[in-house]
Amino acid sequence: MDLPDAVGHPAFPITLEALIAHHGGSILEIARESLVREDVLEFAVPEPRLLPPILPASIRVFRSFGEPAGGSRSPMYSRREHRAILGPGEDLPWPPFAAELDFEVQAGCLIGGWGRDLTPSQARRRIFGYVLVNDWVARDVERDEREAAQGSGKSRDFATSLGPYVVTADELDPAGVELSVRVDGETWGQGALAGMRWGFHELVAHASRGEELWPGDLLCSGPFAGGTGADVGRCPPPGSLVEVEGTGVGTLDTRIGPRPRRFSPPGVV
Repeated sequence: MDLPDAVGHPAFPITLEALIAHHGGSILEIARESLVREDVLEFAVPEPRLLPPILPASIRVFRSFGEPAGGSRSPMYSRREHRAILGPGEDLPWPPFAAELDFEVQAGCLIGGWGRDLTPSQARRRIFGYVLVNDWVARDVERDEREAAQGSGKSRDFATSLGPYVVTADELDPAGVELSVRVDGETWGQGALAGMRWGFHELVAHASRGEELWPGDLLCSGPFAGGTGADVGRCPPPGSLVEVEGTGVGTLDTRIGPRPRRFSPPGVV
């Protein structure tokens, strides 16, 4: 359905990014009321291709499962390249600098309003919705970065898969979401968001301390135990189909491309 056309108001957002930026008040109620009208047209699109549901303003990936690193009492996060986004069904080109590719199965929440120094209660109201995330990593490059005592860089900046859609916060309780990952039809890992040490509203509140959160910011849970190939001692080979599934949030599938003939470590031209 063409939602802006169904609403019939020239000021209604025409992209999800704009919808998130205007989140609040009665905008979602207006959308729902329009979609149940009998005169709303449905369009049959032959062989549709889903694009990424959102191009995030920024990406923070937390470590919210298991024991916190270094015994910290606060959630830790690192940032990702927010412009390197893949949509559902989009192939992942094998980076020429990587010898080992791996996945990290996660879910993320999208911020639907500005905020700074939020309480957990206030942070909960800033969450627009949830989306599946596959955070790709070059394991061999990651080992080099860790040996050099560097944070994540080249090992993770080449791709993050998102999709297949965003489920609004009023439609989903993250605590009830179970996650799984399949490689060429074989289940490699299973987990649940109920195992997060901190809830999404707590991650949002922590991220807002001393800094501004913007509409469209994406905050990710980090992988559960078993949500990476490294957890089972293997990485998906070239040509693999990796499928991430979450109850209530769909299935995000990615085909890994062939390994390039020429291998160039980072910094080597």
